[in-house]
Amino acid sequence: MLKNIITTYFLVTLTFTLAIGQACDVKQVGFKPGEVVTYRAVYNWGFIWINAGDVEFRVNDTIYQGESALHLKATGWSLKKYDWFFKVRDRFEAIVNPENLKPFWFERDTHEGGYKAYNSYNYDYEAQIIDMITYNSDRPYKKESIPLKPCTFDVMSAVYYCRTLDFDNYTEGDKIPLIMAVDDEIFDLFIRYKGKEQLIARSGEVYNTIRFSVLLVEGTIFKGGEDMEIWVTDDDNRIPVLVDAKILVGSVKAVLTGVEGLKSPMVSKVE
Repeated sequence: MLKNIITTYFLVTLTFTLAIGQACDVKQVGFKPGEVVTYRAVYNWGFIWINAGDVEFRVNDTIYQGESALHLKATGWSLKKYDWFFKVRDRFEAIVNPENLKPFWFERDTHEGGYKAYNSYNYDYEAQIIDMITYNSDRPYKKESIPLKPCTFDVMSAVYYCRTLDFDNYTEGDKIPLIMAVDDEIFDLFIRYKGKEQLIARSGEVYNTIRFSVLLVEGTIFKGGEDMEIWVTDDDNRIPVLVDAKILVGSVKAVLTGVEGLKSPMVSKVE
């Protein structure tokens, strides 16, 4: 039941991104180096609820090709009591421009039970290509260059770029197209804005949130369709509070457990 829960969370969060046709401008970056956000991954099957693993997101300063940049890193792991039959250790990293969050480099290294997957992207904006190295347990090593569409993001850069979006520009029911590099392909997807609502977390805390659903790609985890719901804080941070996705067997939730080093006060939390 734990299969791909941590990776599912990352695929969930990757859906925060921009509309095709936008200039990819960033008016305000809603986070800063030193920010740490943590989640608990929870699996649900009928009446069964399992606390399956943890996820941590970190932001740090770095230097890339002689220029200042941001280093985004996320790690996920199964709880130790489940390691004996299905051990998960996942790592996702990206280096982005600190002003507009344009991605320069991305790497994924995931180990889930007996399944392994690796992705490495280098974005060449002058040549308009992404140099990719990919492989997994079901597919051999592949090295290729694919066309780089404008406003293309990977998992990590998309997660953080979403926090610059102004959802006040949309009305309930609007579709927001998105472009995403996943594994060795580029996908044209969309999210559907569902308005604002007050959310009561499992901890009992109450948040004013922005809610939307996501069009998923059919595959080994998801059935496809808009089977994912996401709630983010309705403030300058845009922190995901809850992610709820249907998978082939049951559903998986990512529940916010901790934040530190935020750039702005979390005024969306109802005291």
